[in-house]
Amino acid sequence: MIRVDCMTTIDFDPPTRCVVGTVGQPGERTFFVQVRGDSRAAALSIEKFHVTTLADRINDVLDRVAGAAASEAAAALVADNDPLDTPIEEDFRVSTVRLLWDDDRNAVVVELFHEDPDEIPDTAGVRIWLSPQHARAFARRALAVAAAGRPPCPFCGGPLDPDGHICPRANGYRRQ
Repeated sequence: MIRVDCMTTIDFDPPTRCVVGTVGQPGERTFFVQVRGDSRAAALSIEKFHVTTLADRINDVLDRVAGAAASEAAAALVADNDPLDTPIEEDFRVSTVRLLWDDDRNAVVVELFHEDPDEIPDTAGVRIWLSPQHARAFARRALAVAAAGRPPCPFCGGPLDPDGHICPRANGYRRQ
């Protein structure tokens, strides 16, 4: 695994693997985007919110512009359901996500950046070029991984721990 230089944006064009996965138990999971190219690899920790938003927006873009190339059947042919590669060594924590559609190449471009001036003086980033079917497969896996956590409370929508939670809709009483 290479370390991402703080002055560099690394291109994976195209990647040999690009997946979302987690480490840890529900409620304490860390989400990662792992991407691998011919001679490079990166493991980027990312917030669950970023994962679900990115996946939703990828699906929206593909629904509008990609047609049959991004169908469920096409995505199923390239789906990657294998676990994350180990060992997992975080290259950086994602703080900014950008999604682009490249009309000339008929590809989704995902850009993930770390922009914390206290940790790294300049932006570190990864740019990933995905075909429509690979982008759809990435989005489907990302949403499935995010949904595999704690079930939502039927009253407030907040996550339920195995021993319940203090539900704001129940005036602070513990829901099981």
